[in-house]
Amino acid sequence: MPENRVPSTTGGRPLAEIETWIFDLDNTLYPLTHNLFGQVEERMANYIMAELEINYDEAHRMRREFFTRHGTTLRGLMNDHGIEPTRFLEYVHDIDLSGIPADPALVAAINRLQGRKLVFTNATVRHAERVMERIGLTGHIEAIHDIVASGYKPKPDPTAYESLTKRYGFATESALFVEDMARNLAPAAALGMTTAWVRNPLDWARVGSDQPYVHYVVDELAAWLKAAADETAGP
Repeated sequence: MPENRVPSTTGGRPLAEIETWIFDLDNTLYPLTHNLFGQVEERMANYIMAELEINYDEAHRMRREFFTRHGTTLRGLMNDHGIEPTRFLEYVHDIDLSGIPADPALVAAINRLQGRKLVFTNATVRHAERVMERIGLTGHIEAIHDIVASGYKPKPDPTAYESLTKRYGFATESALFVEDMARNLAPAAALGMTTAWVRNPLDWARVGSDQPYVHYVVDELAAWLKAAADETAGP
């Protein structure tokens, strides 16, 4: 085995065979320690309080319940309360991104990968564009498939993955999906994709991390992708 070979934990394609690289956005293309989602959670709670006229604690309880049950808080609000999604999404993603630094090592590693590069997120294109601008990824990713393009069906709803593959027309057996929420890898693996879990200590992100649909485990994304790029470049 070559020195730069990235070992798989439970299967999946060798990285030299990957032609389409698909990345989740939040807590994947930047570290969990930046805690952007903490800002989003607060704005979600404030929105729910105002719309449903409930108190702060009940709003957070509802937010957590919907996230667990429906994949996103928004989906639960749409299903159970008929909330219109556009205004909600604009409000909750109006957050301060100044804490996200540029990541030239990640950008360089992604640029060295052979093949297409896509972002697949439960957030919006606008939020993804703002985050990617901070990181330095503007112009380095082919396209962003967001919650709107998924028909507001969030990961891990299988229809979101089907809309992604239909829209971009890639072969799933030569695609790899990188994600911090382990359970979101299951539908990708069911479609034949290779998967990589960005290790996350939070309980809700670790659910499913011990399952065979997790093919690679990643501790530091830039370093892992650099090794992957070395592998795909060949001898």
